[in-house]
Amino acid sequence: CALPISVPAARAQFTPRPLADPATGERYHVEGAFGIWSPTADMTISSESLGIIGSTIDLRKDLGLLDQKFKQLQLVVRPSKRNKLRLERIPIQFTQEAILTRDIVFQGQRYKVGLPVNSQLDWKAYRFGYEFDFVSRDRGFAGFILEAKYTDVLAKLQSPVNNEFVHAKAPIPAVGGIGRAYVAPNISITGELTLFKVPDSVSEDYKGRFVDVNAYGTINFTNAIGAQVGYRSFDVGYTVRKNGVTTDSGAFTLKGLYFGAVARF
Repeated sequence: CALPISVPAARAQFTPRPLADPATGERYHVEGAFGIWSPTADMTISSESLGIIGSTIDLRKDLGLLDQKFKQLQLVVRPSKRNKLRLERIPIQFTQEAILTRDIVFQGQRYKVGLPVNSQLDWKAYRFGYEFDFVSRDRGFAGFILEAKYTDVLAKLQSPVNNEFVHAKAPIPAVGGIGRAYVAPNISITGELTLFKVPDSVSEDYKGRFVDVNAYGTINFTNAIGAQVGYRSFDVGYTVRKNGVTTDSGAFTLKGLYFGAVARF
């Protein structure tokens, strides 16, 4: 007699690959951000001329500097998921009037106590950078940053008897890192740090530092539009020495909250 034989059908085991599901706001090739920064300022400057050593001038105490609001513009071009080109511009300007409460020397000229003085600090800060995200996930990333920070600073003092200024501009290389995590599908927290310091072994006559800290949160209403709130700190300093004597120095610290909007496509 014939026995029925049942052969089970062979089925290939197939596990579908999970589809990428980037968080809201992470699908873009170009991102632009605009913000209003309201930092507190702590600044000092000293400049000699003709061998006459200048005073260390506190722009707030001596010259009546008042805190201001500044615009910050950022652009990120992302040709691929892990590679980003970054551009930023922050024009910083302080203009004030004061009656001197002590004698000060600036650029070889003495400004005497009781003299009315108009002063201006015009600081143009640019950033050109490259970011590579060595960790890239749907809900966050971590990467390193290579930058050139271009700084252009003009400081002026004007009085009825004197009119002096000092102007300095230079590219400053910087390195750092960035990290972002999503606490909700459309809400992220980002922190970044870039810095530069002239090593003591490089020069005994010139010292310089630049530290830029930026931490912010972003709410993305759609992939194209979001809002930001953050805290930022600039700390810039330099010292120039000749024959063991400090001839020029500056220390500029700006730190405070900012609010902004971001658009992507």
